[in-house]
Amino acid sequence: MTVRTGSVDVFEVAEEVPRLAPEGGLGALRTERGNLPLELVDVRAAVVGLAVRTELAQGFHNPYDEPLEATYVFPLPDRAAVTRLRMETADRVVEGVVKERETARAEYDQAVSEGRRASIAEEERPGVFTLRVGNIMPGERVVVRTTLSGRLPYEDGQATFRFPLVVAPRYIPGAPLPGGAVGDGTAADTDQVPDASRISPPVLLPGFPNPVRLSIEVAVDPTRLPLAGLASSLHGVSAAEDGARHVVRLDPGARCDRDFVLRLGYGGQAAATSLVVARDAVIRDAVVGDGDGADGGAERGLTDGAGHGAADRGGADGTFLLTVLPPEPTGAVRPRDVVLVLDRSGSMSGWKMTAARRAAARIVDTLTAADRFAVLAFDHDISTPPDLPDDRLSAATDRHRFRAVQHLAAIEARGGTEMARPLRRATDLLAAAGPERDPVLVLVTDGQVGDEDALLSDLSAALSGLRVHTVGIDTAVNAGFLNRLATAGGGRCELVESEDRLDEAMDAIHRRIGTPLVTGLRLTGADGFAPDQDSITPSRLPDLFSGAPLVVAGRFAAPDGTPAGSLSPTGALLLTGTAADGSAWSRQVAAVAAEDAELAAFWARGRVRDLEDRYVSASTGQDELERAIVDTSVRFNVLSRFTAFVAVDTVVVNESGTLKRVTQPVDLPAGWEMQKDVALPVSMPMYGAPPPAPMPASAPPMASGASVKLSKRTIAGDEIFASIAADSLDLEARSTKSVRTRAPQPQPPRPGGQPGAAPAGPAQAPSPEPSAPRPDAEALDALAKLWLSRLSEVAGRPEDEQEALVHEVRSVFRDLELPDALTAALNAFWNGTGDQQADTAARLEAAVTFLKALLKPERRPFWKR
Repeated sequence: MTVRTGSVDVFEVAEEVPRLAPEGGLGALRTERGNLPLELVDVRAAVVGLAVRTELAQGFHNPYDEPLEATYVFPLPDRAAVTRLRMETADRVVEGVVKERETARAEYDQAVSEGRRASIAEEERPGVFTLRVGNIMPGERVVVRTTLSGRLPYEDGQATFRFPLVVAPRYIPGAPLPGGAVGDGTAADTDQVPDASRISPPVLLPGFPNPVRLSIEVAVDPTRLPLAGLASSLHGVSAAEDGARHVVRLDPGARCDRDFVLRLGYGGQAAATSLVVARDAVIRDAVVGDGDGADGGAERGLTDGAGHGAADRGGADGTFLLTVLPPEPTGAVRPRDVVLVLDRSGSMSGWKMTAARRAAARIVDTLTAADRFAVLAFDHDISTPPDLPDDRLSAATDRHRFRAVQHLAAIEARGGTEMARPLRRATDLLAAAGPERDPVLVLVTDGQVGDEDALLSDLSAALSGLRVHTVGIDTAVNAGFLNRLATAGGGRCELVESEDRLDEAMDAIHRRIGTPLVTGLRLTGADGFAPDQDSITPSRLPDLFSGAPLVVAGRFAAPDGTPAGSLSPTGALLLTGTAADGSAWSRQVAAVAAEDAELAAFWARGRVRDLEDRYVSASTGQDELERAIVDTSVRFNVLSRFTAFVAVDTVVVNESGTLKRVTQPVDLPAGWEMQKDVALPVSMPMYGAPPPAPMPASAPPMASGASVKLSKRTIAGDEIFASIAADSLDLEARSTKSVRTRAPQPQPPRPGGQPGAAPAGPAQAPSPEPSAPRPDAEALDALAKLWLSRLSEVAGRPEDEQEALVHEVRSVFRDLELPDALTAALNAFWNGTGDQQADTAARLEAAVTFLKALLKPERRPFWKR
């Protein structure tokens, strides 16, 4: 059924004892004094030019007869820095402190167990947070205020204020993990998303009365910029003038079921080429005098854990923000290789699928005869236009483009969001692009996946030579993931929140996937200005595109002789690159001093995001990266995935220590559809892993499956499992096909020197045939796990069984083409299992060692299980 947004129903008074309300969704409780602990969400934002400072107030009420701990999974703008948390109740106000995540959790748990009020805010993903508030006494109200700072993205003469209001259900791939869940959500933790239970809040069923009083107010001060217009695409708003400010307020009665999007049309040029610099000492002095008290500098994170200011520690002395407008288009065009990846999974049903088809077709239509392209539509499977090759790019002739558009027009939403394989296939198709062509990957999706870290980790190496653009289509889009992917790929992210805005967004997308105006950007200091190159964020400088200014932040060391209390506007940054016509391009921007207390927080947020992305993709050096993330987070008072804001009261209010724990259900995003009589499995199995047992047909709607895409058009879980199991068997068949069709191979040596033994002495690994299959890292990982399991089963069996299995392993990998990085492991395996002087145990050990080398490196999550 379709969700009824904004409806208000009257329901009967329940019994005095709290009980489950089945029509309210999984986890929804009802009492005579109310439904759920979260009763208000209040957003107050102040926009000055392109800077924005936001305070979010979340109010909780305990309607029960015993103390309450409330858990709420909620979104925030992924680019904003969370710089402050305050807990208010009765006559108590407690300021939060940023601490290492495990330490903060321990302090929170101890305080709650001792009967004291406490709250903790943790970041699960860029843009997804968990807030816990403990020991809310019966009838009591607690308000948690969170402060954010950031800058509005500005493109094509328009700035956008986007505030997300609901965490949408996400597709959770992988096999369920044993043991208890790490969170209170509805999805099971899996080997690919080990924190799935922390990002899958229970979902209210359609028609449930609006449980939250939502209010939003945005005050816009253009600061001498002509404001041409204000537009909200998803909500009804009212606007009024208050002096020089324009105040926009949300109409009453709205639900927390979609992003709040406000677009500010600035006449003229709101973003100008500039280099703004602010020294830490200047910022600290400004903050101390801003009315927050004598300890304001510490509250804003401009000191380290020992209380020393940044300038006292040596190294970088301040923060810079560089904005560079792109040059005028020259008309030069380079041929492109474009792979379009379209999400057709179940959550894309309705207007999103229509918009996605239109967007994809528009992208194909913009290609020229000099370009090459491929179209990959995916859910749990990948489909391509039937009349075009699926193993190589096609010339973008009129005929080929017509076939692709015809195929796109027939696509319907279905199945699960298995995003890893289509993205890997896309990068493989683009890997052959020569230096004379631009390789471009365009992903059209709502981004509702839970394995973002795994995707970025697997793709990090392949993305270095590509340009990736993402198009997010949803009323509650996963902007955090799509921005991360576009940033890693040096491209742009365009968000489409409604079908009404599709044409406007497509014009921008057309310009983005065209030839960039400047590529290969490099940033260096000039005239004594010394930027810290390692601190620059984003770490991969994107190309310059028409209508999209470049915004770069970083740290710098003040020029010699600069007084400690001020920064003379001397020095400059030099940006160089290659223009579209192949000529050298450069732009030098002089520094201008400013007292911008939010500049350091803006940089720290970007720096932490870069370090976190590096953490998930690195196979070594994670301890150093973790320390760098924590140090940056604590020093600049900016939340990260390794830290948490914790506020602990000193007064004991709950002598008994008993608590009722409630996880706040959330609205289903507007425009999503739910199938009430189909319960999908919690997750998809890993590629090649055995599927879990299917859910019984009698399973209640939404039971444990709320994190899976909810759609009117879905397919049974068994069909998905069968498809992936078939893929796994096909992989094994392909890996052994060349062995089975060739002449019999010499048998391995048997105990006692049986006939058919392999030649004496070390054996070199065979050279792969030209047509040998080359599985990707995930397939190798699955294959290695399969054979490790079989080898462990014969550990205590007769030697002839062990020898036979070792020979099977040799046969499987004999003609399988492996990455160059595994050459040494392959040679060691071949020598160890081919040496007739070695005993069976040594040969078995050589096979096990080789298979373990094929496993994907285990990367620790941002939290400890």
